[in-house]
Amino acid sequence: MLERGYHDLGGLPAGKVDRSEHDYAEWERRIDALAILLWGIKGGAKVITVDEHRKNIEALPPEDYDRLAYYEKWIVSLTQCLIQRGVITTAELARKMVEVQQRG
Repeated sequence: MLERGYHDLGGLPAGKVDRSEHDYAEWERRIDALAILLWGIKGGAKVITVDEHRKNIEALPPEDYDRLAYYEKWIVSLTQCLIQRGVITTAELARKMVEVQQRG
């Protein structure tokens, strides 16, 4: 039998699921739109696959998996996918992060 990943709660008691509708923050909508484009849904370029995205989320260390919100996990995963595919480098990302921080 395969060992469960930290993220795998299937069949375990985990409490009630909140199914109420909620408003999404603008940054969450943007991450969702970016993912749709990167996955090639609705005419996007299919730069990465949903499976790659899921795998990167499942590979998060337990402390990050617990600490990060849903779309924060998506940001980490999509970034990792783009680095793994050679679309961006960690150096390019670091430069851009400094640039954005300097803008305030």
